[in-house]
Amino acid sequence: MGRQKTTQKTTRKTAQKTATAYDAVRTLRNVRLGAGGPVCDVRIEGGRVSEIHPGGTAAAQRGVGVGGPDVDLDGRTLLPGLWDAHVHIVQWAVARRRLDLAGTGSARSVARIARERAASMSPGELLVGYGFRDGLWPDAPHKDLLDAVLPDRPVLLVSADLHSAWLNSAGLALLGRGDHPNGLLREEECLRATAQLSSVTTEMSDAWVREACAAAARRGITGILDFEYADNVTDWTRRMTTGPAATDAAADDMSGLPAPAPIPIPIPALVPVPVAPPIPIPVRVAAAVYPEYLDAAIGRGLRTGVAPREVPGGLLETGPLKLFTDGSLNTRTALCHDPYPGMPSGGPGEYGLAQVTPEELTAVMRRAAAHGIEPAVHAIGDRANGMALDAFEAVRCRGRIEHGQLLRPEDIPRFAPLDITVGVQPTHAVDDRDVADRYWHGRTHRAFPFADLLAAGAALELGSDAPVAPLDPWRSIANAVARTDDARPAWHPEQRLSVAQALASSSRGRRSVRVGDIADLVVVDVDPLTADLAVLRDMPVYGTMLAGAWTHLAD
Repeated sequence: MGRQKTTQKTTRKTAQKTATAYDAVRTLRNVRLGAGGPVCDVRIEGGRVSEIHPGGTAAAQRGVGVGGPDVDLDGRTLLPGLWDAHVHIVQWAVARRRLDLAGTGSARSVARIARERAASMSPGELLVGYGFRDGLWPDAPHKDLLDAVLPDRPVLLVSADLHSAWLNSAGLALLGRGDHPNGLLREEECLRATAQLSSVTTEMSDAWVREACAAAARRGITGILDFEYADNVTDWTRRMTTGPAATDAAADDMSGLPAPAPIPIPIPALVPVPVAPPIPIPVRVAAAVYPEYLDAAIGRGLRTGVAPREVPGGLLETGPLKLFTDGSLNTRTALCHDPYPGMPSGGPGEYGLAQVTPEELTAVMRRAAAHGIEPAVHAIGDRANGMALDAFEAVRCRGRIEHGQLLRPEDIPRFAPLDITVGVQPTHAVDDRDVADRYWHGRTHRAFPFADLLAAGAALELGSDAPVAPLDPWRSIANAVARTDDARPAWHPEQRLSVAQALASSSRGRRSVRVGDIADLVVVDVDPLTADLAVLRDMPVYGTMLAGAWTHLAD
């Protein structure tokens, strides 16, 4: 019980402590090998796991401190490094500094909070807020409410799902949209307004991103899939090759890994991980491509899962092509087979909004796949998911469906045969349960169907969708396991995942630490299999390693 009360320590000296050579840590002694596993000694050489021995025996076989210091981990648990499989990193980095609107209960309360924040700001400074959820509000967001309290200061407020932006007249004027009837921009208009108004200098944005990635490493993150609405590969190439180093962790080439050997056979001849110069970002990144940049990506020869030539060492890889079929539940733009209650019958939004036709979706997917770029299709409503699955079936390419929140029973078995990974966000399930109960009434037994998807053989990857939810893998894991984050009973408990399933879905499918693995690892104070829900949600992370170097180490 003593260790369950331990709080995570995030010392100010983390940057200095992480600046160690990639091969400095040689042996992790007395560490539990995986959740519920045996206590072992784990040797790391050249950025890989080279040997695993029963606890307390490695020193006798290799000599204490040979080739680098031993670290006694006192029975803590060693896990594969964690990935957040859906992040908007710049928006998350900015949101960490913006007015927090989570938990607000009405449009009028948001206006009041905005007025209070503005009192401490410089004249004329743009007020940016984030996190409102208006799906259950008694009143509607409108520019007049903001104009009444802040007539001169421009205001940009972004919804928690990133699909709506609420502006006052001064904010709309900056966009050249002063004649907009209500100040509420949705979908594509929202994305463009947010990108235009909340931009900062490249140097400042990159500094904020580095800080956000360092914070993620403190929670056990070793990699992210970034869906920022930008020229991601170019932006990450710049971040990976310039700026102050956050860690001296070496990068590695993920291709050509040797086959893992069974415990306890040592592999002394492992090929070392190639050493890269000091890297300013302490996580691996898969950088998504958007349609506006597809031609350029093809021209550069980029391929999903392959590192761009400009970034040595393999910390950066090209991600999938991000495409949209529909909107979101909170904005009632998720495309469904059944109408939304309260929407005008026969109106354009009665069933949600399609952002693309099936023919257009199939055409762009086929073109991208022909050049080695896999699609990642945003689909939330059941009709949108059916459209995405039909397109994958027509193109016959690998890829992803992002969100998959509402599915028809007959569509659930289609994912596995088509080799489609489902990127899911467990925190959405608990945050949106009340909105889903209202607008998807009678269908929520097939909403966020994580257990059914796994049972049908689909590959799941957990993400936060930060800034929609905080970039914290343990919150995602706990919400996948519990299906609640308050005092209420689990919402559709039949769709809960086990802790082991949630961990594997947060580690790109890695279920254990094995000889031959890249040493992207996390050490936690408490075995996740024995942790209660509160500890699991706030799991104390002792250390995080990237290619054998500490990117975080608690005092």
